[in-house]
Amino acid sequence: MPLHVEPNSVPRTLSSASLYVNNVLNIFKQEPISLPHGSMGWPLLGETLGFLKPHKSNSMGSFLQQHCSRYGRVFKSHLFGYPTIVSCDLELNAYILQNEGRLFQSSYPKPVHDILGKLSLMLVCGELHKKLRNVAVSFISTYKSRPDLHHYVEKLSISVMKSWKDRQQVLFFKEAKQFTLHLMLKNLLNIEPEEPRALTILEDFLTFMKGFVSLPLYVPGTPYTKAVKARARISSTLKEIIEEREKSDLGIAKGDFVHDFLLKGSLNMEEKVSIVMDLLLAGYETTSGLLALVVHFLGQAPSVLEQLKDEHQALSRSKKKGEPLSWEHYKKMELTSKDPATSKKVTPFGGGLRLCPGPELGKVETAFFLHHLVLNYRWKTREDDYPMSYPYMEFKKGLLLEIEPTEKRI
Repeated sequence: MPLHVEPNSVPRTLSSASLYVNNVLNIFKQEPISLPHGSMGWPLLGETLGFLKPHKSNSMGSFLQQHCSRYGRVFKSHLFGYPTIVSCDLELNAYILQNEGRLFQSSYPKPVHDILGKLSLMLVCGELHKKLRNVAVSFISTYKSRPDLHHYVEKLSISVMKSWKDRQQVLFFKEAKQFTLHLMLKNLLNIEPEEPRALTILEDFLTFMKGFVSLPLYVPGTPYTKAVKARARISSTLKEIIEEREKSDLGIAKGDFVHDFLLKGSLNMEEKVSIVMDLLLAGYETTSGLLALVVHFLGQAPSVLEQLKDEHQALSRSKKKGEPLSWEHYKKMELTSKDPATSKKVTPFGGGLRLCPGPELGKVETAFFLHHLVLNYRWKTREDDYPMSYPYMEFKKGLLLEIEPTEKRI
């Protein structure tokens, strides 16, 4: 029976990846005396529908609340077609994450394999996981402090600010998703936002995320089926791009992930497509979510927003005219780069072998965007517009902002 680990006892949306572990009750190489209490739900469906029921992301949701209250913080269930043990126990979750490969073996149900692909970093283990993860870590470690990445993040941030010039309202979560995906497409594949492929990949990613964690019914029209097909289209597009680059680059430095890592490495085509897909997914989903949550909560915390403005105004005054933002400037953004995730009560970046390789890159992108946002606009959020867990994160009204320009800066 696999174990489903809730990475936090707080909102699932803070960490969209869940962990399934085989033989969890065989920790000491002996047969378990008994299973935790719980319910197996309906035949075939189990309790999946209850688990997927949307709820405010600042709560555990009724499913986890009711089950933890009735059965304790570790209980048995039946999710996504498999008997499962669910853990909402922070210490147990941390123990499992830190002991993968020794006491626990990571695994996921077949529907997750079908939607992520068999070579996804979330699914592979052992030497293959180490090989693919090293590629991802090398990319992020290299790029997070590169001036050309910083210049492009700032350029794209300014472009977004200019696009709002004559608007009174913006659907910010949509804007954040476009912003982060365009950043990743540029740095991974050297694709600009105005290229047709950028729009195609964005539309497929929106479809993919809606079915990423859904009832796994492969029936025409279901979110799951649409997501599986969207992933296949994205993979096909990525393969075409990489093959084109292999034929056309001929030693010409493009300064992106494909040129710097894939064309020089030892990965086969399937591995190349999979690692690009993983990096796009990570950069798109986690960074856009982080940016949207920060903007949402700043809109509800005027005193914190004023402190943030003070920090960025001081930073702006310290820069020479026309000087772009840099790694050194980022390190001076002390309030902006504060990380609430360092709390022991929250582990949004996973742990152990599954530790997210790129949180710093996402925070740099978020900080640079916020720099231009707080200097150029004031905004208000709506009380009835809050983050929801589906269990992927979404906003009730799309995070609709009422915006008003500050002193002219753009």
